[in-house]
Amino acid sequence: MSQLHVVCPHCHTTNRIRDADLDRNPDCGSCRGALFAGQPANLSATEFERHTTRSDLPVLVDFWAPWCGPCRMMAPAFEQATAELAPRVQLVKVNTDEAQGVGARLNIRSIPTIALFIGGKEVARQAGAMAAGDIVKWTRAQLARATTTV
Repeated sequence: MSQLHVVCPHCHTTNRIRDADLDRNPDCGSCRGALFAGQPANLSATEFERHTTRSDLPVLVDFWAPWCGPCRMMAPAFEQATAELAPRVQLVKVNTDEAQGVGARLNIRSIPTIALFIGGKEVARQAGAMAAGDIVKWTRAQLARATTTV
C-alpha cells in the first residue's frame, strides 16, 4: 500500500498515512488532532512552507486579508469547498498582511487569490472571489490538467 505524507493543520507535524486510510478520518500521530478538520487551516509563512513542501497531497491556498470585502465574502465558500475536496486536497488560508513575504515572493497582486500547489510547486492560480461550486470545479480541472502533464 502506498503511504502519503500529510501535514497536521494543528501542530504542523508531518504524518505518514496509508492512502487507503485517508477517508477514515485519520488523526495526527503527535497532537491527536484530526488531519482533516472540515475547515481550512490558517497558516503563517513558516507553516505555509511546511504544508506546501512536505505534503504529498495537493494544497489549495486562499490568499486573503481581513480588510478585503471580497475575501470575507468568499471565506464561507472556501470552507464549503473543503467538505468536497478533502481529504484528497488540503485547503489552507494565508493572511497576506501577516505573511507579506509569502505574498511578495509568489507575486500575489490581488486578493482573494487561490493557488494550487503540488509537490511544493504552484501549478495553477485564480484571482477573484468564487462560489464554492466554482472553487471545487476549478480545483478538479487543475488537478486533472496537472496529472496529465506529469
